[in-house]
Amino acid sequence: MTSLPIEATMTIVLLSICAIVYLASFFPKLKKNHKETTTFLASKSLPAKREFESYALIYTVIWIICFGFVVVSQVYETFDEYSYMKLCGGLALPFLLQPIVYPLSTESKLPLFERYSFKANVWLFIFGFIGNYWYTHYFYDVLKASYTFPAHRLNDVPISMFFATHFYFVTYHTFSNMLLRYVESRYEVGWPRTILFWLVVIAFSYFTAFMETLSISNFPYYSFENRYMAYTVGSAFYGIYFLASFPMFYRIDEYPVNNTVATKDNNKASPKIYTLYQTIMEAMGCGMIVLLLLDFCRLYCGIDLHISGVAYYIYRNTATN
Repeated sequence: MTSLPIEATMTIVLLSICAIVYLASFFPKLKKNHKETTTFLASKSLPAKREFESYALIYTVIWIICFGFVVVSQVYETFDEYSYMKLCGGLALPFLLQPIVYPLSTESKLPLFERYSFKANVWLFIFGFIGNYWYTHYFYDVLKASYTFPAHRLNDVPISMFFATHFYFVTYHTFSNMLLRYVESRYEVGWPRTILFWLVVIAFSYFTAFMETLSISNFPYYSFENRYMAYTVGSAFYGIYFLASFPMFYRIDEYPVNNTVATKDNNKASPKIYTLYQTIMEAMGCGMIVLLLLDFCRLYCGIDLHISGVAYYIYRNTATN
């Protein structure tokens, strides 16, 4: 009996997960005014978060077009290590520098450390840095993956990937915010909504991991020893990142109306937003949660972890096609 292609098998898995989420959506009770409250973008009472998510969606279209052109046209065949740094660093800068050089209208008068866009970038950059610096080695050992393109490397990981991860993650987490907000804004509080919330987290985590794996499958310089493992186990393994990060990132400045603190005059209440310190600590904590989950999976599979190499070096690909 001929087995289905990997892509077809994984599509069936994804459709099955989506079907479960769809069925689960019938159990939570709709809010009485759900037609008015249901939203994907942050509510108008959260103008800074709403504006940044809109900005992220617009820029997502731009970076996908740029990145897609490089992959489809195979112009990367002419790239050296500096070209990869320019491409990935250049595409990350509109996110990284936006809070500083182009503050959004809703937060232009706020101190830099209080701007949602700045905190969101800090959170995702920390999480992405941890992911590249540590988690990549789990892909090296568990999935026998390897980067073979010319690159400046830190801890044997291409530095250009630290930047690429950033604009990827901003996009992923913007969409996850929208999906999780849709659930919370549409349905009444209760255990059916909680179950649906986490099913959406699981489904979108797996979907995100699988789609990224699929989208770079034709890039020859990120290879796997076993392609089937990359799509099946690899997608689930990568999805672990987002099981923790999607719900934790969503919390940043999401509930200011019901979470207030007294002002100095003790007569009024002002919205309680995340401090930069809280943002940094939660990003670090999320990184540790994922690290533990990945290591539990590695131990379960009985695979040794090997991390070796120097702190920084330049790898030049000498292979010929």
